[in-house]
Amino acid sequence: MSDHARTRELIDLAATSEGIGAPAPEAGLMGRMVDKTGYIFAAGIVAAALILLMEVFLRYVLNSPTIWAHETTVFLCGSAFVFGGLYCTCRDSHIRVVLIYDHLSSRARRIADVAISVVCALASGFFAYAAYHMVTRAVFAPSGEIRLETTGSAWSAPTPALIKIFIFITMILLVLQFLILAFNYARSGQGD
Repeated sequence: MSDHARTRELIDLAATSEGIGAPAPEAGLMGRMVDKTGYIFAAGIVAAALILLMEVFLRYVLNSPTIWAHETTVFLCGSAFVFGGLYCTCRDSHIRVVLIYDHLSSRARRIADVAISVVCALASGFFAYAAYHMVTRAVFAPSGEIRLETTGSAWSAPTPALIKIFIFITMILLVLQFLILAFNYARSGQGD
């Protein structure tokens, strides 16, 4: 077993036994930054839960519901779910079918990791391209002026435009993270 595979197993074991994880070493500085940013989105989910509790109290106890609670919680949770893909990528904790992967040699695994990272970067690039088109329709009016798409409710917050912009930015960051992973996986095997 290579040093890389042993290191990976030790990190996975530590994460499992302590209940915490860490970004994959191959994720580099960007992975560490994404990992730290995760706390913001975790706080957003807690805030969404508190907002919903407050809304239940206001609606059913005081008979005075808000017009913004539902849209705010949807936005906060949606943002966290979008960010979750980038977060899982930097931690190398995404779902992986290991039926074949576990039977590969360490060199073949490294090659597979590089190939998978490149394919994922390409797929993320296609999603970023699609998200770009969503953003242009959500941010610009047909006349070309900036007009953020809103929910159309009584509060009419611009959360649809904001979430589409966030998806676009996240997909670009995913492309970058996958390319960093591919480069570092390829570089880790140069001593073989």
